[in-house]
Amino acid sequence: MSSKITVAKALPDLRQYVAQMRAQGGKIAFVPTMGALHDGHLSLMKLAKSKADHAVASIYVNPTQFAPGEDFDAYPRDTEVDLEKLDSVGVD
Repeated sequence: MSSKITVAKALPDLRQYVAQMRAQGGKIAFVPTMGALHDGHLSLMKLAKSKADHAVASIYVNPTQFAPGEDFDAYPRDTEVDLEKLDSVGVD
């Protein structure tokens, strides 16, 4: 995949990237997700991009959102497919 997306895998990296965008005067829209992106997510990304100079999304499968007995480990994760979808709608 040849992507224009910047991937931050740690919070300090994300903070640095966002600080750079802000220093350039850009308005930033953030869309948090748990991945497994679908058309609803992508419509939010497009809206974010239309309202700001930069659209930033998270892909974080949050274990605290799963009740006891729910299968956190079975939640779908396909980062490459998600990144391709984010790239297709212009997420930074």
